[in-house]
Amino acid sequence: MTTHNMADIVKPRDGKDVEEAVRWALGGDKTLEIVGRGSKRALGRPSQTDMTLDLSNIAGVTLYEPAELVLSARAGTALFDIEKLLAANNQQLAFEPLDYGPLLGRAPGRGSIGGVIATNLSGPRRIKAGAARDHFLGVTAVTGRAETIKSGGRVVKNVTGYDLCKLFAGSWGTLGAMTDVTIKVLPAPETEASVLIGGLDDARACAAMVAAMGSPADISGAAHLPDHVIAFFDGLPKAEASTVLRLEGFAPSVKHREAMLAAAMNSFGPVSILDEAHSRVLWRSIREVRPFATESTRTRPLWRISTAPARGHEVAAAITPAAQMFYDWAGGLLWVAMPFDGELGAATIRAAVARIGGHATLVRAPAAVRAAVDVFEPAEAGLAALTKRVKESFDPQGVLNPGRMWAGV
Repeated sequence: MTTHNMADIVKPRDGKDVEEAVRWALGGDKTLEIVGRGSKRALGRPSQTDMTLDLSNIAGVTLYEPAELVLSARAGTALFDIEKLLAANNQQLAFEPLDYGPLLGRAPGRGSIGGVIATNLSGPRRIKAGAARDHFLGVTAVTGRAETIKSGGRVVKNVTGYDLCKLFAGSWGTLGAMTDVTIKVLPAPETEASVLIGGLDDARACAAMVAAMGSPADISGAAHLPDHVIAFFDGLPKAEASTVLRLEGFAPSVKHREAMLAAAMNSFGPVSILDEAHSRVLWRSIREVRPFATESTRTRPLWRISTAPARGHEVAAAITPAAQMFYDWAGGLLWVAMPFDGELGAATIRAAVARIGGHATLVRAPAAVRAAVDVFEPAEAGLAALTKRVKESFDPQGVLNPGRMWAGV
């Protein structure tokens, strides 16, 4: 185990080293910040811990069976390496995780597979393929009791660890330090195309996306890009508000569905088709939240709001007109960059979400602000009590990432 002065960073080489570090923390009444490769460190409440447990040395793919559609890797493995390996075998992570690095002012390609699962990251294909947790088959982790627990594994039918995977996905390192994960992978589609509707306002665009999702076209991405952010997206023919619907699969099927969807969308506005090359480029810039990952926009506080797709435009309308935003997940996910005014529009956003439904997460803001406002949606009493009980059963002394999600948890 590499130690850089026990007070700051420890870099375990394996699960035994992780157990040892947690035991040290328990014995000395210390707390640990769990970090994979550090790309999402500025997400959530700022860490107030005694030591950082850096898992980047616990890396490498340990099992990959393309025919079985299953991959196991150590938690610190770079997402970039996994995606490269899958692409070479014509496969992919169907939940399309985004790279948070550039949004948070860091270099791209630094995220880890453990970090992807811990934050339950999911990109545009979430509306069809589900979230990261739906592809998470097995985990080995060290709890805040310094015990190694294991669940699930490479056999998809093994459901013994079903709930453990569901618990760890989206737990932000507060229940255990994951050392190994097993995930389901899927064949990459042969081709893709996007149907584009030009010039719709937000309400009309949300109606079009909801109608498209209800059609038999089997859409794998639905986004609305208003005119004030359109210049940031690649692959678009015109600088006007664009509502884009992605179709993926075998070429004949994509062609057939494209014609069907174009006919159905005609009543909403002028329809055009983006070919495979332009569609790929566009969806990558949607997935990477390109408008808010540039030098000029990185200073704005950034929120991620999820709500019912049909009501996304209502949430947007309730927020200050000075905000910049676009919609993913057929209107159910809003990326909102607020003007910087001290309290970042937290009160406005929370009020809109409370009235219309959904939840809001503060993705980017200075550390002092993230320490002072609720970063995650405040949990209602019953859920908060349950969260606390779960935390206590895995980490009774509150050693792991204390306060990362909510103060005092």
